Amino acid sequence: MQASVTATILIVDDEERNRKLLEVFMQAEGYRTISVGDGREAVALASRELPDLILLDMMMPGMDGFDVARALKAEPSLRHIPLVIVSSLDDIASRRRVLSAGADEVLNKPVDRWQLSQHVSRLLKAASAD
Repeated sequence: MQASVTATILIVDDEERNRKLLEVFMQAEGYRTISVGDGREAVALASRELPDLILLDMMMPGMDGFDVARALKAEPSLRHIPLVIVSSLDDIASRRRVLSAGADEVLNKPVDRWQLSQHVSRLLKAASAD
């Protein structure tokens, strides 16, 4: 499914290999991607670029994904941006924690390309309807 209007997706993961994989998946769907490997840089870049959706890893050095999610949702200009957590944390407590930090969806690594595409498409449609 191609994106009808090119949405920008911010990809945040400290592992370059994971960022590149998500970039390939999202670009194949017609989305524009920007990516960073650091939580603080992600918040700054989101403030400058105002992406349409953010894919965020949880386990990162320094400012982890939980802190990034809280920072994004605390900022009025960013809180509306759909936030999808892509993480290897798959226990119930971690899922609850990321959802309470403001995540809209949680996907487990390794990410399923079709599932990712469906979630991204649905969240972008819902955000554009608001």
